[in-house]
Amino acid sequence: MSKKLVKSTATVGSMTMLSRILGFIRDMVVARIFGVGAGTDAFFIAFKIPNFMRRLFAEGAFSQSFVPVLSEYKTQREHDEVKRLVDDVAGTFGAFLLLITIIGVLAAPIIIAIFAPGFLFGDEADPEKYALASDMLMFTFPYIFFISLTAFAGGILNSYGRFGVPAFTPVLLNLVLIGCAVWLAPQMDEPIKALAWGVFFAGLAQLLFQLPFLAKIKLLPRPRWNRKNEGVQKIKTLMIPAIFGSSVAQINLLLDTLIASFLVTGSVSWLYFSDRLVEFPLGVFGIALATVILPNLSQQHAAASTEAFSKTLDWALRWVLIIGTPATVGLFILAGPMLTTLFQYEAFSPHDAEMASRSLMAYSLGLQGFILVKVLSPGFFARQDTKTPVKVGIIAMVANMVMNVILVFPLAHAGLALATSLAAFLNAGLLFRILRREGVYSPEAGWMRLMLQVLIANAAMAALLWWGAGDLQQWFDWNGLQRSMQLLLWVAAGGVVYFVSLLLLGVKFRSLWQQKGT
Repeated sequence: MSKKLVKSTATVGSMTMLSRILGFIRDMVVARIFGVGAGTDAFFIAFKIPNFMRRLFAEGAFSQSFVPVLSEYKTQREHDEVKRLVDDVAGTFGAFLLLITIIGVLAAPIIIAIFAPGFLFGDEADPEKYALASDMLMFTFPYIFFISLTAFAGGILNSYGRFGVPAFTPVLLNLVLIGCAVWLAPQMDEPIKALAWGVFFAGLAQLLFQLPFLAKIKLLPRPRWNRKNEGVQKIKTLMIPAIFGSSVAQINLLLDTLIASFLVTGSVSWLYFSDRLVEFPLGVFGIALATVILPNLSQQHAAASTEAFSKTLDWALRWVLIIGTPATVGLFILAGPMLTTLFQYEAFSPHDAEMASRSLMAYSLGLQGFILVKVLSPGFFARQDTKTPVKVGIIAMVANMVMNVILVFPLAHAGLALATSLAAFLNAGLLFRILRREGVYSPEAGWMRLMLQVLIANAAMAALLWWGAGDLQQWFDWNGLQRSMQLLLWVAAGGVVYFVSLLLLGVKFRSLWQQKGT
């Protein structure tokens, strides 16, 4: 089973890496063409709102409620009953999403006022920016309808071991947005609105892409409204608390944006670009790992295999330690060089790169916490326990709000990022403690030795990267090719030093891949 998990995680990770690379290209195009200012601040707010709701309803609460129930049906019932569940969920969930979408489009100005009040009030109030964000939200909000149904289709495919297709789907978003920025924007009176249209078309393309693959496994939905279906009722019961519990990190990021709307113009964009870099390792590894283990944990719970359940969690947590810690160190040390290399051209100034690097360093400190939350949460959702993550999430969110107020004054936008990072660790720590206390997870032997080995290897890598990063002004003076070559050199060198150090210290990756019982 372990080899299967590794292969599936690698598949999802590689597809996600392709999507994230295209995402960087997309952001580079946006930074070059539109820079940092009122227009980009308005678009990022208009895009962040449906994106936030996507993670609330789609990858978040819905997927983590739907996949365990679907896995239970798949394990214990006939295919006809599985198909009936899929049809009823598609009709009921789709009708709910359509209603939410209509309300969102009609109430766009109100929603912008709620999520970005700084556009209307305070020293940095800008009525034109507020109006632009409201107009763009009317085009971006339907994305929640398309992408939530896309996540529904992806949940079915993942439950049947077809991980590659859902993982590839986000590539379409980036391709469409790049195309709209390059070709559609010059044709429009307000070029930034081309990105809003791109979000709409991308959502539709992502949904249509997955339908043929559902047909291949004979689960292409024929939507039916049926709230009384036993499975639909169960998903709804699990989903209501999970809407909050699975998306605390996103709520915290949204709180950052809300407060940042009161700060100087550009703060929203600086947080966006720094968050995008943290999303790369989180998506390539953290979300990929969580995506793969949720169906496996769900099936192990349905089969009452408690030992295998614990060993699967242990396997995932070891990889979080091995991959997550060097990613944290690398992002922190190379924050300035990365942002300069990727975005600091034309309309994106050196000042923008420096300011964004401050929030990136703060976000990077929480990367391990973000990943741990993604990996530990399936330990609850797979057992159809959505209430516990809610209770933990409330504690983490309140702590984040308090720390936002404390840290925003001395550190401005970087203080918001740091508060989110600290809250992520609080969230992860509480989830871990509960899993241990309830006996759901029992660590396997060898953890202390592995932690010491990882610590030494990270220290060696950090020393090299600190020396290689040099003065940020030097990176500003280099052209794009020189920056890219230098960044690739030091990232590769750091990776080699880290993994060679682990091998010299006695870490046996083959045994990690082939752990028994997972």
